[in-house]
Amino acid sequence: MFNIDYFILLGALLLIIGVLSTKFSTRVGVPALVLFIAVGMIFGSDGFGFIYFDNAKLAQLIGILALIVILFEGGLQTKWTSVKPVLVPSLTLATLGVLITTSLVAVAAKLIFNVSWLEAFLLGSIVGSTDAAAVFAVLKGQNIRDRLESTLEVESGTNDPMAVFLTISFIQLLSVTESNIFGLIFSFFWQMGIGLLVGIAFGKLAVFALNKINLDSGGLYPVFAMAFALLTYSATALLNASGLLAVYVAALLIGSADITYRHSIFRFNEGFAWMMQILMFVILGLLVFPSQLFSIDIIGKGLLLAICLIVVARPVAVFLSTIKLGFNLREKLFLSWAGLRGAVPIVLATYPMIAGIEDSQLFFNIVFFVVLTSSLIQGSTISHMAGWLGLSGEKKTAPAHSLELVSIGKANAEIIEYEVNENDFIVNKKIVQLKLPRKVLINAIIRGENLITPRGDTTIKTGDILYILTSRESKDKLLEIIKSQKEIAPLETPIPDN
Repeated sequence: MFNIDYFILLGALLLIIGVLSTKFSTRVGVPALVLFIAVGMIFGSDGFGFIYFDNAKLAQLIGILALIVILFEGGLQTKWTSVKPVLVPSLTLATLGVLITTSLVAVAAKLIFNVSWLEAFLLGSIVGSTDAAAVFAVLKGQNIRDRLESTLEVESGTNDPMAVFLTISFIQLLSVTESNIFGLIFSFFWQMGIGLLVGIAFGKLAVFALNKINLDSGGLYPVFAMAFALLTYSATALLNASGLLAVYVAALLIGSADITYRHSIFRFNEGFAWMMQILMFVILGLLVFPSQLFSIDIIGKGLLLAICLIVVARPVAVFLSTIKLGFNLREKLFLSWAGLRGAVPIVLATYPMIAGIEDSQLFFNIVFFVVLTSSLIQGSTISHMAGWLGLSGEKKTAPAHSLELVSIGKANAEIIEYEVNENDFIVNKKIVQLKLPRKVLINAIIRGENLITPRGDTTIKTGDILYILTSRESKDKLLEIIKSQKEIAPLETPIPDN
């Protein structure tokens, strides 16, 4: 009983310290993931010695579960309208870009560490992909142009299949005497294709279920959505395809659809993703031994490999992968600098350890050092690099308002939060002109930092956030009116505006 209580207390303290470190990270300009890792290293066996942890399988399991949650939350927040224009360059970076990065890092690893070519390519494969957890966390809230931000997010969300495929392939080549190269190539296309198809199928199924099944409590909808994320990954993985890709694709479909209790689902997954991110990086911090990581040999050679990755491999991959895809020199330089490494390479570094590959502990330490270097150097300077290159967009700020809703699932009604876009036809129209269906009521309008009480003569402006109470049967008609392209008949007796 004492041990159980002790570890619950320790877990609570780690979460509290992890949450507080996010506030500290914004002040010092260091990515939060670095501080999470530092917390794990401090509490580990080489630090205060509170926890001795060397279970690579458990770390891998926690890492994969965390990546499912993080990719699902990232996909929910990414709109298909922002993905579509950057789909080609993102997928090119996620496939050809990873392959080029892997090859160049392998050459550097061969020269620096004097390992075999297969071992060099295994090391290159592990650090070849950018990391969704790191990219989503670092880019969130930054004032970087939407096109560049979307490219980086979609790339990081879709490049895991290539990295996993290359890593597993070179592990097989190192551990098995005879390997079928054609079988490995088929495996890659199978992982990508089936992962994409299963993601689309489960995404559409989740949207249908969320909208059609009337649950007793609004708090169950976020849990229901997360269950679909886990189901999507497991079903895809059982087919030997890319479960992480499937989760991201399913989340894109769910996030871009009109789903019930959307606000609750998004907020729940945002908090859950933060918690899993803290847990994952703390566990990975516990798994590494600082006395081995910060040896003179690892620091010197690891820093050299990290410089080759950041300054040579990533830029060459970006410039070759984006030829004739509409990016100018400054944008390519930024995409090169923003290729963050994070949890995915560290989780992949546990694969050789579990497979019993010789020098796997050395590979793990090298990868860990490269990730730390990438996060510290690139992650802390992304916004400055965007400003220096003149690629900063409008400053992104969190809304100054909040609205807590009571579950009204049993009443067969919901409150819709809708932000008015400049292309919506209701812009500059009075509420009385909208001819809203029965059982529909605009409860509140947020304009900037002001709360406006709606009246019939209140004019709707671009950027207004509407909170609309509607019955389920009136919801489709309401959205049709809001986005209608048909001219609204003028009032017979004009009503003066506020």
